[in-house]
Amino acid sequence: MPTAVLTDRERTAVQAYLRLLHTVRAAFGDDGRAPAGPAVLPVVPPSVLAEAEAALEGAGLAGNEEEFFRMVRDWHSGN
Repeated sequence: MPTAVLTDRERTAVQAYLRLLHTVRAAFGDDGRAPAGPAVLPVVPPSVLAEAEAALEGAGLAGNEEEFFRMVRDWHSGN
């Protein structure tokens, strides 16, 4: 398992992705399914998505999903 310390930009990208992930999960409910009732598309604030995209680009990770998700797993393991 790699033990490299994330740069500030990489850490920012991972944190932005996790905020996006938690926002999407909240829109679907805690169990990952859509809330009961009429079908409604989940709303993800554009600012949350834009933050994640900008952070990925700023860290030089846009288009390098394998490396990015390795960082996410290493930094946010067990959650």
